[in-house]
Amino acid sequence: MPRLLNIVILLLFAVGMATAAGRKQQAAEQNRRKNAAKDRETGEDSETTDQCPEPFGYFADAEQCDKYYDCRDGEITEKLCPDGMVFNDYSSEYEKCDLPFNIDCSSRSKLQTPQPSQHCPRKHGYFAHEETNICDKFYYCVDGKFNMITCPNGLVYNEKAGICSWPDEAKKKGCSSEEVFNFECPKVNESAAATHPRYADPDDCQYFYVCINGDTPRRSGCKLGQVFDDVQKKCDWVRNVPECADWYKGRLTDEQLAELENPPTPRPRPTKVSRRKPRPPKHSPRAEEE
Repeated sequence: MPRLLNIVILLLFAVGMATAAGRKQQAAEQNRRKNAAKDRETGEDSETTDQCPEPFGYFADAEQCDKYYDCRDGEITEKLCPDGMVFNDYSSEYEKCDLPFNIDCSSRSKLQTPQPSQHCPRKHGYFAHEETNICDKFYYCVDGKFNMITCPNGLVYNEKAGICSWPDEAKKKGCSSEEVFNFECPKVNESAAATHPRYADPDDCQYFYVCINGDTPRRSGCKLGQVFDDVQKKCDWVRNVPECADWYKGRLTDEQLAELENPPTPRPRPTKVSRRKPRPPKHSPRAEEE
């Protein structure tokens, strides 16, 4: 009998322990659910914050500029921009890859392995000409296919900005102002330098050089029909500059030059007269009775 009583006591103790453990587990589960609900309300998720800063959005990688993450309800997906593009992290609401010139990648400078093709170091983007002495031409690459672009006269390709700019702004090796124009600004005093003096192009009457601060040349030009007067330091009509009187011969006739200087006055447009017949005014019955 005492032995049976001991067994019953042990069974009751085991049941009590199991019940207590079950209550603890149930309480822990309820607590976890409460915390999860609170996290959803505050926009945080304790189980995903190590990967996704927020449950939803697009987020840049900390080290690689063309890598980013797509977060959907806390689920993270790693993505890569097309080769040559980088992730634009201006807003986590938008998934946008952009050109490197528009994004500061100094703190996350790593990039994916390049996928080069002819004239294209990467599949997408703007790239300088392979020959360093060719300053005014560059390539625009889309999906590994190139188009060559030539800068306007006097400008060179700026590798840092991805646009055409003055040689002194581009600061490209082998493409300085003196090397591109083969022209050096004459030495002047400080007062003359402050006026950005102008000098005629010795080989082209239509063009001239502006020396910024007296020492950095930039090439500029006069409009068609005009030449640069090196005495007056301004553009003028070719007939007024004797040393360039024949500059346009073979390209423009005297009549064309005269028309450029004195363009015909445009005739005023005739006033349009409507052909519709005007409708007679409506008279209300009440007005007729009065």
